[in-house]
Amino acid sequence: MTLTPFARNSPSSTATATASRRLPLGFLGRGALLGWLGYIGFRHLADPDYFSLFSGVTFGAHEFGHLAFAFFGDVLAVAGGSLMQLLIPVGAGVLLARRRDWFGVVFAACWLGISLVDLARYVGDARALELPLVSMSPDGGDHDWNWLLDRFDLLRYDTRIAAAIRRAAAALLLTALAAGAWICLRFLVRPQPVAGPSHSA
Repeated sequence: MTLTPFARNSPSSTATATASRRLPLGFLGRGALLGWLGYIGFRHLADPDYFSLFSGVTFGAHEFGHLAFAFFGDVLAVAGGSLMQLLIPVGAGVLLARRRDWFGVVFAACWLGISLVDLARYVGDARALELPLVSMSPDGGDHDWNWLLDRFDLLRYDTRIAAAIRRAAAALLLTALAAGAWICLRFLVRPQPVAGPSHSA
């Protein structure tokens, strides 16, 4: 009877096995960014006063909106700030979708969700007028949503409208994060190209 000796792993097979166990960079980078987006999003939902990078961007977009819509009548001039803080992430998502950058679309959707959380906070304060307003206007500016809802006789519904916006924001954030997780998982199941040993003719 002949005994078959144990086969030793060649250096090339060991390197191949190590490479196959290595997490793809696409998964690592996107996974880290998705985790950060989830953390930021849920912090905003849990604490309306939470301040993040998106808060500063949203404020800048809001103030720019007032300037951009200033020549289109009083209603659009007042509502333009809130419109712009939503239109910019929507526009970013559309541009990224045209490039088929689906993870970029997830980022834009999370940005939009966080902007909606900020909007809900502002709308819900229309009657209470408790939020400290920060404006580029020399006189400090009026409360946009107090003026808008009062104009359309909807001021008594401010908290209901805010709650609806907040629910939409939460649904959007959860959907975007789930889509982002699916995109990240695709990087794990996608076959990774492995360079085999070269053979000379």
